[in-house]
Amino acid sequence: MRRALVVVIVGVATLLLPGSMKSLASPDPWASSVPVTNEVASQPFRAGGYPVAPGSDAPLPGTCRVGDYNANASESWIAVQPGTENLVGTSKVFFETFSTFYDFHLGSFTIEGGTPVASNIVQGYECVSTGTQAMPPSWMNNTDPNADFDTQGRVYQATLPFNPWWENFIRPDAAVGVSYSDDLGRTWVTGNGGNYLARIPNASSKTLGQVEDKQWIAVNHFPGTASQDHVYAMWTVFNGSTSEIWYSVSRDRGQTFSNARRLTPPSEVGASNTYVYPSIDAAGHVYVAFASFPRPSVGTEATIYVTRSTDDAETWGPFVPVATAQLIPDCCLPNTTFRDGILEHFAASPTHPGHAYVTWEQWDGTQMDVMFSQSTDGGTSWSAPITVNDNSD
Repeated sequence: MRRALVVVIVGVATLLLPGSMKSLASPDPWASSVPVTNEVASQPFRAGGYPVAPGSDAPLPGTCRVGDYNANASESWIAVQPGTENLVGTSKVFFETFSTFYDFHLGSFTIEGGTPVASNIVQGYECVSTGTQAMPPSWMNNTDPNADFDTQGRVYQATLPFNPWWENFIRPDAAVGVSYSDDLGRTWVTGNGGNYLARIPNASSKTLGQVEDKQWIAVNHFPGTASQDHVYAMWTVFNGSTSEIWYSVSRDRGQTFSNARRLTPPSEVGASNTYVYPSIDAAGHVYVAFASFPRPSVGTEATIYVTRSTDDAETWGPFVPVATAQLIPDCCLPNTTFRDGILEHFAASPTHPGHAYVTWEQWDGTQMDVMFSQSTDGGTSWSAPITVNDNSD
């Protein structure tokens, strides 16, 4: 409110100044000459899903059926097909009236030339598209939307199907997969020959507390680079004592993926590593940013690291610390109903080789700032953090 009031006052005052004085007024940093139109990108659709039975707090095995995805959506992501105005959006989509029961799959939204034209489920993870109630291949949930294109119009998404066995606080069994679409998200194919990149079966998750989570994907969509159209999927494995980042690479446009390899040795970073963001720069080099916590469970302080590979993820450079971030100690932001989210975000430059950027949240005990740092030498060194929000308190 304070910012909006200042803008209005300055605008009125400028109208009263002589013409010679108008040129001295600073331009409004929030103004734009580009018109903005809001459009609804999603449409209701029908697909397979698991209802929640009376008296239960989670979807139940063996009950999958066709139903409506016409309720809430959350955690949206959008990818732009290089060189076009075509986009594919993806998000959690909640099944029928069961939003309060954490009952969802991944949905995709086709946007051609800026116009939304279709909505659908990411097929291959529920009973209708798989043709069976068997679990797996049918899963009660599928989550954590993300997407990226290659140079030939194929869009990819790393998926996290899981079954929510909530009884006695047991963690769910889960898997990490990759799906791709050649028609802008209308239909999806499960990559890697239909096989998961990683899966911890329910027996292990119940006895050892192991589970995969926080998966992400990046695709080299830079023509002429050595690893053009290679696909990099990364995720975290939580095992109750440490959390490690693992990754897998496809060099044939998603048909097969390499065996999973560990990225983060605890001897070089902290005990708990998560919030992984892979990204590709204009030279085709792969960067990875992640948050590393010193204790097995996520705490209130984390170091943000970045590493880079120049040989198609075969070897990695040093883990370079960008900054140490302070997190809010509780789940929620004060005086709001908003939960705190993932600590940082990361992107390598698509136009300037060797340039990369990290933003993160910094809690000072009373309020949150958004911080920024950049590298211009391939992640070897990072600029001193600056605050990018402009509030005064």
